[in-house]
Amino acid sequence: MKTKLSKSRALSTVLTTVIILVASVVLGSGVVLYGASLFQGGTQQESISVSGVKVWVHATDTNGLAWGAAGVRNTGDKVLSVDKIQIRGTDIPFTQWYPDNTVTAALFQKALEHPGWSGAAGMLTTDDPDTLCTNTVEVDLDDTGGEDPICANAGTGPISLTPGSSAIIYFKLNNGTLTTLDSGANTSVNIFAGKTGAPQSVTIQGQS
Repeated sequence: MKTKLSKSRALSTVLTTVIILVASVVLGSGVVLYGASLFQGGTQQESISVSGVKVWVHATDTNGLAWGAAGVRNTGDKVLSVDKIQIRGTDIPFTQWYPDNTVTAALFQKALEHPGWSGAAGMLTTDDPDTLCTNTVEVDLDDTGGEDPICANAGTGPISLTPGSSAIIYFKLNNGTLTTLDSGANTSVNIFAGKTGAPQSVTIQGQS
């Protein structure tokens, strides 16, 4: 006697096949979307360029008064925050950073200068002939007043830079980090935005 096939069993097989196909499509789509997301995230680069780094130590002061300056540019595709400046293993507090992140491209390309000392506290003098700003640190890099000067007050935290934007940072070292005997020696200046950045080798300049 032949076994009669059940219609309900055949229908169940079809439904099972359809469910497997739908599940495969859904899972495949998920894998494709996840892969695309990883690819888009991987193509975004985090990168900063540090240029024109200078470090000056007072040529005669025994307290070890010293300042530095650097230009920083976000050359990547993500917003970055410059959050560390370190010399000889010593982090420079944000309150001793004097950033100007509104500099023009022309100003950013000029050599950074030390305008001179002002008082025993080791502050910098302001030297723009046009007195275009009233900030604590004011430096005229073209010596004529034709280009806007660097205008900066003490920082309060990391410096945020959007892709392509730049900042010039003057910073005061902790007293004693350098001494007059360090004039002419090489040192490393570490400037980082998170994990992005690299040590910069610079010759310390004695400044009267």
